[in-house]
Amino acid sequence: MVESLVKILLIEDNLAEARLLQELLTGATNTSKEFSFLHVKRLGDALLELNQCKTINTSVSCRFDIVLLDLTLPDSQGLDSLPALIDQAPSLPIVVLTNTNDEELAVEAVRQGAQDYLIKRQINGSMLLRSLRYAIERKQALENLRAVNHTLEMRVEEYTAELIKKQEINEFKSEFVSMLSHDIRNPLNTILLAAGLLQNNQDRLSEEKKLSHFKLIRSAIKNMAQLLDEASFIGKADSGKINCEFVEINLEQFCRYLIEELQLTLAEKHINLIFKASTPCIGLGDENLLRHILSNLLSNAIKYSPEGSDVRFELLKDGNQVIFQIQDSGIGIPEEDLPKIFQPFHRADNVAGIPGTGLGLSIVKKCVDAHGGKILVSSQLEVGTTFTVTLPLLSKQHGSF
Repeated sequence: MVESLVKILLIEDNLAEARLLQELLTGATNTSKEFSFLHVKRLGDALLELNQCKTINTSVSCRFDIVLLDLTLPDSQGLDSLPALIDQAPSLPIVVLTNTNDEELAVEAVRQGAQDYLIKRQINGSMLLRSLRYAIERKQALENLRAVNHTLEMRVEEYTAELIKKQEINEFKSEFVSMLSHDIRNPLNTILLAAGLLQNNQDRLSEEKKLSHFKLIRSAIKNMAQLLDEASFIGKADSGKINCEFVEINLEQFCRYLIEELQLTLAEKHINLIFKASTPCIGLGDENLLRHILSNLLSNAIKYSPEGSDVRFELLKDGNQVIFQIQDSGIGIPEEDLPKIFQPFHRADNVAGIPGTGLGLSIVKKCVDAHGGKILVSSQLEVGTTFTVTLPLLSKQHGSF
């Protein structure tokens, strides 16, 4: 519905015709209180008046309800005025006024966005009044329709994105199960083979051979247990079920404990692990998640480094954050694999023959995310790889990560 007071911006360079239009409306309504006019003679002046109307979808409202536009102005001719007005006030209806009885011009005016086209010498009061009211109502209906259409488009985009996400999740789950089944089959085959040899050749096997087969079985069981634990962890992470229990941790001491646990692995490959802590560092963190992060990164650094090489492990404090940096001099990661290294089961093309599940770095990334941190990697083939983990460092006074 049109409001009781219709505010009109009249753009007309002829003062006499402007007064005539006002008188026609007054005569048609028997009152001058139903309309308010602001008369300007130039397009530039009108654009200044409409300046605030360009702000859309905010609390700023336009001063006018409709524009009456003469097509012959000192600074604009014909339909050239329409694009500028529509750009400045896209939701404001425009009625075109002209002395030319040109049907093609009228159709083009409407096509470009005008709500009506009136010939001045044919106008009477009731015609002008009806045109103004219909123009306002049509424009309001059009704007409402556009708003509804925009809302529908947004909902369609949201639903489409949601469907795509669900499809990706289903595809990931299917791939996850398939790859997990494949990776479990290898240790299972080892167990079956070793158990079969022990069962069928028990009397002919030496104690040393029997012990070797039992070690194979234990190792395969350990690998299966690790694979299932890692897969379970990723499943919990993807469903948002990682429990973070933050406690105060002496981070330097924590790192030294982890290094101590890796001494046997280091000795087997004659790796020299060099640890450096720049300053004492105590903060809140989840020990289990930190263990996943650092143990996986350190184990990978050892695994992919040649015998007798160095692995550097540095703990840094930088303002309100703590940085763990682990650098090896191993085989490196191909550049094309770097964007995918945190995806479950992804392994680089150059790791053939080196055992692994492809889940470790995915777990590291999810644990870093759970701490509100970030992880960066830089690598060069046959030179080495550096992982840098940055976590917020908070105390009991400031809460957890």
